[in-house]
Amino acid sequence: MTKQVQQLDRVIIRFAGDSGDGMQLTGDRFTQETAAFGNDLSTLPNFPAEIRAPAGTLPGVSSFQLHFADHDILTPGDAPNVLVAMNPAALKANLGDLPRGADLIVNTDEFTKRNLAKVGYATNPVEDDSLAEYRVHALQLTSMTVTALADFDITKKDAERAKNMFALGLLSWLYHRPTEGTIAFLERKFAKKPEIMKANIAAFQAGWSYGETTEAFSTQYEIKPAEHEPGLYRNITGNIALAYGLVAAGVQSGLPIFLGSYPITPASDILHEISKHKKFGVRTFQAEDEIAAVGAALGASFGGSLGVTTTSGPGVALKSETIGLGVATELPLLIIDVQRAGPSTGLPTKTEQADLMQAMYGRNGEAPVPVVAPQSPSDCFDAALEAARIAVKYRTPVILLSDGYLANGSEPWRLPDVASLPTIEPDFAAPDQEDFQPFARDPETLARPWAIPGTAGLEHRIGGLEKADGSGNISYDPANHDKMTRLRQAKVDGIANDIEPLAVDDPSGNARVLVLGWGGTFGAISAAVRLVRKEGRSVAQAHLRHLNPFPANLPEVLRSYDKVIVPEINLGQLAMLLRGRYLIDVIGYNQVRGLPFKAEELQGVIQDVIESE
Repeated sequence: MTKQVQQLDRVIIRFAGDSGDGMQLTGDRFTQETAAFGNDLSTLPNFPAEIRAPAGTLPGVSSFQLHFADHDILTPGDAPNVLVAMNPAALKANLGDLPRGADLIVNTDEFTKRNLAKVGYATNPVEDDSLAEYRVHALQLTSMTVTALADFDITKKDAERAKNMFALGLLSWLYHRPTEGTIAFLERKFAKKPEIMKANIAAFQAGWSYGETTEAFSTQYEIKPAEHEPGLYRNITGNIALAYGLVAAGVQSGLPIFLGSYPITPASDILHEISKHKKFGVRTFQAEDEIAAVGAALGASFGGSLGVTTTSGPGVALKSETIGLGVATELPLLIIDVQRAGPSTGLPTKTEQADLMQAMYGRNGEAPVPVVAPQSPSDCFDAALEAARIAVKYRTPVILLSDGYLANGSEPWRLPDVASLPTIEPDFAAPDQEDFQPFARDPETLARPWAIPGTAGLEHRIGGLEKADGSGNISYDPANHDKMTRLRQAKVDGIANDIEPLAVDDPSGNARVLVLGWGGTFGAISAAVRLVRKEGRSVAQAHLRHLNPFPANLPEVLRSYDKVIVPEINLGQLAMLLRGRYLIDVIGYNQVRGLPFKAEELQGVIQDVIESE
């Protein structure tokens, strides 16, 4: 039968089901094919902390949202145009986000009395009138998959597991996605299980064929590729970009990278990825705990490598003493904190921005540490390079604050020209010095020499006890401690002269309201600012990469606007720092739901502030 093809400029799709239904794999495959097709895209994986959460329950729902378009987009989207619900729990958990008129594809095989009762449905919503405001496509996805795989030598359970591939095939047909990449992926994934491989490919193709032949879908949708700057692109998550940034930092500095890490959600993928790149002089050490991981990393830096440790908020708490040791010994060290919702174990698979105060002050004594934050998944690459540059040049630990949204989310990334990447000079101390002063300071950076142990003429003391200025001998002198404390602080403060001024996006020049963000809120803030400007209102936007020290022009920027809005996924940590340091009463907007902001809610906040002028 002939199908109509309708052109769209963008679509938001959400796959939802049990954590064992393969929704993350399904969403990832759809994303990879969308990236290959050339659309701009942004994703939001959302899943439980448990490896296999209780089946059929609301806490066990796993979802993957993908926003793709023929133009530049900034967020995974506020509300899905299409929801694929594999069971009643997935429907109930996500229905509140679905706008009127949206497409709802429901796997009716799972809408049994038992599954409906688990989530509190008294009647079947597919059969009553409760879904009348949506375009409902009630499909027996499980049954159709089992039927399509009847001739394969696999169990019924294995056949049912392939229903996610049937759904992927159907959605791939519906939105004109390529199929070659998914087939190649399945061939690789199940290469050692050829019958399972063939069955999954067959399920995928059966879903495609069902879309082609059924009368349930009379229209296909086409979203043309987006216009990108010329170059080679790939889809990338924040964690993978961070891993590549660390590898690049090693190449650009000529230093071996040593990663000491203890697996923790949502940072573990950095360890997994970087361990694949030993040919670039990378060594990885999976330690027995967080303390051992950072201790090994700092030891590697003492030995002349660039020590790195990756973790999340709970791990930073355990590493704090060794980070302080890095401050005292004045050695380069990268601490990558992929923030998650806390406190304690909290919501380990959900995002948050609540570790800023911990990064700033979470150590005993006066222990200043530079803090850098990426703004998007692909920007994690550049942020890693910048953090490494600061750590090596200024001989200091640096904390990089990513978050779960950036870590697991993805977007197209244009591969950089390697020749354009910044060079990082380790500038080791020259050997055979007659009177080596391990705590003498560079007059520009206030950094001490980096002396490799075992180098003739560079013998010196190291450790956490206070050192005498210049000689590095242990010192209990009160005046010396005061001086060294102020020198360490001045060294970090001086980095403000070595970073770019804060850039402000204020096209009209007439804005009286500034929206200031940091970290992973960039996409939602930028999208909200676009919406406000489309309505003819003026609003300025700026985003902080460097949180300690702040850019030198930040106070001037803040005082240039009548009102400053600071959206954060915490209870106002940056806002508190700005109020305390600059005596400016910024307007905080804060949520801690474990989810990124929605653009429309920020649009409303901005409009309210503008109207109150």
